[in-house]
Amino acid sequence: MSIDPYIVLGSAVVGFLVGLTGAGGGALMTPMLILLFGIKPSTAISSDLVAAVLMRPVGAIVHLSKGTVNLRLVGWMVMGSVPMAFLGTYILHLLGSAKSAEQGIQIALGAALLLGAAAMLLRYALDRRSGHMREGVVHEMAVRPLPTVLIGMIGGFTVGMTSVGSGSLMIVLLLFLYPMLGANQLVGTDLTQAVPLTLAAALGALAFGHVELAVTTSLVIGSVPAVLVGSFLSSRAPDRYIRPAITFVIFASGLKYVGVSTTLLGWILCAVLLGAAVLWLAYYRPWQKDVLPADALPGRPTSVASDAAGPD
Repeated sequence: MSIDPYIVLGSAVVGFLVGLTGAGGGALMTPMLILLFGIKPSTAISSDLVAAVLMRPVGAIVHLSKGTVNLRLVGWMVMGSVPMAFLGTYILHLLGSAKSAEQGIQIALGAALLLGAAAMLLRYALDRRSGHMREGVVHEMAVRPLPTVLIGMIGGFTVGMTSVGSGSLMIVLLLFLYPMLGANQLVGTDLTQAVPLTLAAALGALAFGHVELAVTTSLVIGSVPAVLVGSFLSSRAPDRYIRPAITFVIFASGLKYVGVSTTLLGWILCAVLLGAAVLWLAYYRPWQKDVLPADALPGRPTSVASDAAGPD
């Protein structure tokens, strides 16, 4: 068994993003293995799922220790996701693993993620304009069982049919169902609910898939420490930093699902990052520092004080 250092490095980048945003695992890891390293699709999917069994619990444990997980919310999501994951797998089996059906679902998922990313940007702009702050405490939120189970069902069915996409899609839906919660709290909740879902999918991969030990080991070595670092950051960082990262990863995942080539995807993401940097500089203008007037410097009397003192 030989460990591939490039797969280790690539999985570390993806693992960091998963820990930071709760999304992008399957959407980024599996295409990376297939397109960059020439791994067979069946082997890439199965190895990624098995590695995720070790990767996601690490992030979940970090968020549980920081109190950013609502276990009741997790329970309702799992109630919908795990059965639907098996149903999706069974339907795919009945279809004979038809590539056309799987590709159609992935394109629809990609379009939904792109729409979700645009909606997240719109909501962010509206929040800033209205001064709305996401200050809800995850343990004090009233859980809405029916729509939460429905979110789990959608995510679980997506996993069963395509093996990827649940994290990105669930994050988008949760952000809109529970608008008062901070993004870090939703990341922690999503990472935790993904543990039993990923375990169920991985068991199926071990039973029917083609897991390659060297690939899986390389993924684990790179992703587990990286997801730990990303989870520590997401459990502590303010919402204004986590939400743009989530939006960026979901946008990248959506582009990948609708069929954008790897090269074009790279150029698009670079252009987006450059454009975001230019907008940030134009809005905040960090080079313009507030300069205190000379008479307001420490140790110097202000002009008002000097005037009040009167002539000598």
